[in-house]
Amino acid sequence: MLSEILFQVSVWAIPVLVAITFHEAAHGWVAHRLGDDTAFRQGRVTFNPFRHIDGFGTILLPALLLLLSGGRMMFGYAKPVPVNFSRLRHPRRDMVWVALAGPGTNLILAVAAASAIPLATLAPEMFGQWLIFNLYNMVWINVLLAVFNMLPVPPLDGGRVAVGLLPRALALPLARLEPYGFAIIIGGIFLLPFVGAQAGVDLNVFGTLVLLPAREISTVILALVGVQ
Repeated sequence: MLSEILFQVSVWAIPVLVAITFHEAAHGWVAHRLGDDTAFRQGRVTFNPFRHIDGFGTILLPALLLLLSGGRMMFGYAKPVPVNFSRLRHPRRDMVWVALAGPGTNLILAVAAASAIPLATLAPEMFGQWLIFNLYNMVWINVLLAVFNMLPVPPLDGGRVAVGLLPRALALPLARLEPYGFAIIIGGIFLLPFVGAQAGVDLNVFGTLVLLPAREISTVILALVGVQ
């Protein structure tokens, strides 16, 4: 039914757009505070989602996941906020804070959404049901985005944190992986499980490193605010 399709799209699309918009805006805002106004000058320190949309990561990938999962899951990413790390007042140290801003904001949003679930039960039935689905998905998407982005692979936030914290002898080789980072990530998500399935070996790296921790963290957040 069209109404069911629209319902499923809306309760996933809204959390995805909110999560990636706040994530990218947080990067730009912290970078601006620490000395680099590149994102600010390009209009990326904003809560307007259209400024952050990426054709593949924000539209095509979530649509494919929604279809392949039968409407049970949507995930995506935005255009990375441009940051000129050399303009930061303390480039190596401040790079870590800029990188942490995105996942940190996602975790704050997840806690806020979880805390709002009991209030949503007081809303009129139809709207309340739609709102509750949105809030539960908001928790899941924000935690998933935070965990995914903290993988220690440049240009993900975790990679930038690792480059900023590791000794230079280890940080430099890791930083050199950045041009190949997304190819490594896509290979890990899609190619490795396919190869593993052909060989009869479980190579679901994404499930082990991202989905399982995200489920545990989501459960803890919901439990902390008294929601199951």
